[in-house]
Amino acid sequence: NKFISSLEFKLTLDQNKNIEEIIKDLNSDKKMLRLLHGDVGSGKTIVAIISALHVICSGYQVAFLVPTEILANQHYHFIKEKLKKLNINVFLLTASTYNKKQIINNIKNDKKSLVVGTHALLQKNIIFKNLSYVIIDEQHRFGVNQRINIKNKGKKVDMLLMSATPIPRTMLLANLGDISVSTIKQKPF
Repeated sequence: NKFISSLEFKLTLDQNKNIEEIIKDLNSDKKMLRLLHGDVGSGKTIVAIISALHVICSGYQVAFLVPTEILANQHYHFIKEKLKKLNINVFLLTASTYNKKQIINNIKNDKKSLVVGTHALLQKNIIFKNLSYVIIDEQHRFGVNQRINIKNKGKKVDMLLMSATPIPRTMLLANLGDISVSTIKQKPF
């Protein structure tokens, strides 16, 4: 609540509703598999950050997986800026990360952190200390095995898949009840 009140904008009703749904799932004994669906610019990222903050404040790590270095850098800088007053470690890991050994060591040893990265997070040498939550942006750009790979880097890992254009397979799983769906219809003012 303190973080939300510090934002320079107000969350929409849809964003607030989705945050409540996601946090309810995160607090349950069941593993969460949820699709957060909304147009580009609808505010999916801030919903993901707030849910990640809930997990980090509970003493766990969060991985934020994205398909490209450009998007990874955008998310990293946005998240780092938003969380700077909270003294939360935010790391970036991509193929071209400069201080890769140090970041890999931080991921292995820092139990309360958020790691933004590309497919580099899927490498065998990436070991998380305490991974509990995975957020995948543009989830349609990752295969099933890649999602399983990142999920297996922790215990009882909850997953949030984000997409403006979910693929037919994801929509089929949502219709069958294997994936819960949260939708942001309102765009921020």
